[in-house]
Amino acid sequence: MSIITCIEDLRRLARRRVPRMFYDYVDGGSWSESTYHANQADFARIKLRQRVARNIDNRSLQVHRLGIDMAMPLAIAPTGLAGMVHADGEILAARAAAAAGVRYTLSTVSICSLEDVAEATAAPFWFQLYVMRDRDFVGRLIDRAKAAGCDALVLTLDLQLSGQRHKDLKNGLSTPPRPTLANLLNLLGKPRWVAGMLGTRRRHFGNIMGHVTGVHDMRQLAEWTYQQFDPCLNWDDIQWIKQRWGGTLILKGILDVEDARLAVASGADALIVSNHGGRQLDGAPSSIAMLPAIVDAVGGQAEVWIDSGIRSGQDVIKSLALGAQGAMIGRAHLYGLGALGQAGVSQALQIIAREMDLTLALCGHTQIEQIDRQLLVPGSYPLP
Repeated sequence: MSIITCIEDLRRLARRRVPRMFYDYVDGGSWSESTYHANQADFARIKLRQRVARNIDNRSLQVHRLGIDMAMPLAIAPTGLAGMVHADGEILAARAAAAAGVRYTLSTVSICSLEDVAEATAAPFWFQLYVMRDRDFVGRLIDRAKAAGCDALVLTLDLQLSGQRHKDLKNGLSTPPRPTLANLLNLLGKPRWVAGMLGTRRRHFGNIMGHVTGVHDMRQLAEWTYQQFDPCLNWDDIQWIKQRWGGTLILKGILDVEDARLAVASGADALIVSNHGGRQLDGAPSSIAMLPAIVDAVGGQAEVWIDSGIRSGQDVIKSLALGAQGAMIGRAHLYGLGALGQAGVSQALQIIAREMDLTLALCGHTQIEQIDRQLLVPGSYPLP
């Protein structure tokens, strides 16, 4: 594939180069995958107003969000196991994000640790927190994120237990992965991936292994992780986390108007409208369908971001038109990572920036702050 022009090209290349179990982990949703597919389909239904004979010179995508100057209103979403999509994947993606002038978000269940990423990158990054039953471990994770120079904490609320993901079950994706004959045969066709993994020491959950008493191998890690995700997580816990963290707090996984109001009341600086990329509650609405009502409910009391289903710069522009202050990409950057490593993530970010710029111009605007619902064809987008 000599010419890559869009995120879909990166996806196709990643599918060829990444082992099936890890590619399907990235590309799959839960149950029937109806919500996963709705995320993209609902973006496609939204139509843009083409405007002509307007001065569209001197365009800029630069914004100031959450106290940070950004090259564009975009961040890389936290994604578990990125270091299994490509060796040292989190480090490579963080470097690409820093070079592009946007924030990278490291997952609690990353392969590279907080310390790995902080040592390998010069720019600050965000850290995504899963709440475990072991609150002492959670507190130490927060302290490690501070020490690593993270300038925002992203607290994920929609994964107190994992949705049923059929592809992962059928592929034997576990900790450690099951060495089935099918998986071993599939690896034989992925020499780039195998060489990369043989060349790195980072092959386990770096934020957990070595930081939990009694967890010394992958099997013990699997048992600990299964037992630790806390189904009792509630809004009172957010107050404790906010106090322990003391900095910018972003709540991820908001898909309901009432929950959005509770998020604001909890003191969140921002919330992310998200259905976890269609990987949790299948049958839930798309993130973009819920965005307008949540924006109206929040009423400017906190920044509203969005993820799930964003595959292009046009999707970002549509999100901004419906009131989001920014968007996050998960799968889009992982396709680039699996396809070409750090260069692929950089290419994904460049593609989205180019598409944002072109769409902004053809809709007759030059600045991100000019975007509102007037950019969209009436009746083609959801109303609160």
